[in-house]
Amino acid sequence: MKTILITGSTDGIGKLTAIKLAKDGHQIYLHGRSLEKLANVISEIKQESNNPNIEGFVADFSNLEAVKSMVDEIKAKLSKIDVLINNAGIFKSSIDHTKYGDIRIVVNYLAPYIVTKSLMPLLEMGNESRIVNLSSAAQSPVSLDAITGVKISNVNSAYAQSKLALTMWSFYLASQQDKVTVIAVNPGSLLNTRMVAEAYGQHWSPATKGSDILYDLAVSDEYKDETGKYFDNDKGSSKGVFGPAHQDAYNQDKILALIHKTEEIINLII
Repeated sequence: MKTILITGSTDGIGKLTAIKLAKDGHQIYLHGRSLEKLANVISEIKQESNNPNIEGFVADFSNLEAVKSMVDEIKAKLSKIDVLINNAGIFKSSIDHTKYGDIRIVVNYLAPYIVTKSLMPLLEMGNESRIVNLSSAAQSPVSLDAITGVKISNVNSAYAQSKLALTMWSFYLASQQDKVTVIAVNPGSLLNTRMVAEAYGQHWSPATKGSDILYDLAVSDEYKDETGKYFDNDKGSSKGVFGPAHQDAYNQDKILALIHKTEEIINLII
């Protein structure tokens, strides 16, 4: 039985992945913004999976102090983590800017960075531990000004920058870490989820396309040593394949500049 933490798992492919993993009997820790919704989803998954080992943590990922409080709670409760799926993400929002910067940069990049860095000691205690970071087909060059909080006028650009930043950091993390496998994944474009419906009003593929690959990357032996790679679920036939991310994800100077700037920001928080 693995100990698995999935962020953003009260809805969409995060929830579907949690259900699939719960049916295998793993200890599942969910994360959500709303305590009430989290409690309801925990109850639902327990019933559907017949697995009592479902618990959860609450934090609004647009508030990095709340993220820090959540990881402190996790560290106090758990002795190890075998799988961390950084699934929480945002595209459209009624609030575009937080005190930390564009909400997409904060939720999609800075929050998972803090979660992962803080929980790395628990991941290093895990069994064949893995980190699965939710990237996207949308990736565009990252402005360090955007990382430090300068407003981004274009929603699409902010989202694409946040996902490339996450991918660049994933590759960096893999290069620094020999005990934990790190994989960035585009789970599939325009999946049938609420986030996609709100953003585009249409979908190309069922949500299970995304949750199935998250499940495989999290626990399948096929991927246990595939660290520092980008999995593109838009490619391939029955399921996706490893492929190239944006060219900046392989530019060491840009990666190091991003990591340096990110560390400056989060060291003020954690």
